[in-house]
Amino acid sequence: MATENAEHLIEIRVDRLAQLFHTLDPFPFREKDLDQDAEEHIVSWARELPDKRPVRIAVHIPDGDAHDANSKELNEAFHRYFGGRAVAVQRELNELFRVGRRSLAIGIPILVACFISARLAAGYLSEYPVQRLVEESLLILGWVANWRPLEIFLYDWWPLARRRNLYRRLAAAAVELRLYAEHEPEGTERDRKGHRPRRGSLRPNICNSHKVYYGIYLSTIRSDI
Repeated sequence: MATENAEHLIEIRVDRLAQLFHTLDPFPFREKDLDQDAEEHIVSWARELPDKRPVRIAVHIPDGDAHDANSKELNEAFHRYFGGRAVAVQRELNELFRVGRRSLAIGIPILVACFISARLAAGYLSEYPVQRLVEESLLILGWVANWRPLEIFLYDWWPLARRRNLYRRLAAAAVELRLYAEHEPEGTERDRKGHRPRRGSLRPNICNSHKVYYGIYLSTIRSDI
């Protein structure tokens, strides 16, 4: 139980294991890309987890698909996919820093040139209003030339770094298969008592102070009300 208390659990329930993966992807099972909806649901819930404890992903599939299920291959598929996404975001981050360095290499000389030009203008122009206007304009131009690299190095890299770390966290998540009876009603007992969520919605399961469970149901919910 110590392992469960130390992990966040994301639960996914599907009608078929194939629902998790892109249907047009021709690659073998472990190399397939995740379905876009499945990825969005997993990432959105993982983003809301309150701390950096490990994540465990439980995939609920009907017992009729048990013969096609393989926990090891599913682990490899999730690890490969989210690991690949982390690498792609890291490339974006590297490219952003490359653009920032190039912009800085252009902006700093412009700033220096503008400072020198402003000092020269102050010495050559005799009329104070014109002198002040030219001097201030050159200084503003120098700082504007450095606005983009400053924005990159101060602010723009944060979202990419957070997304990269999130994908790395999901790539390291343990994935397990859990079987359910094919005709078993969906949801928790509370759902079956008439408190069904809206069609297609995400619903968090009951959680205590040690565990945070998120139920992600991708299958269509049949309303029996």
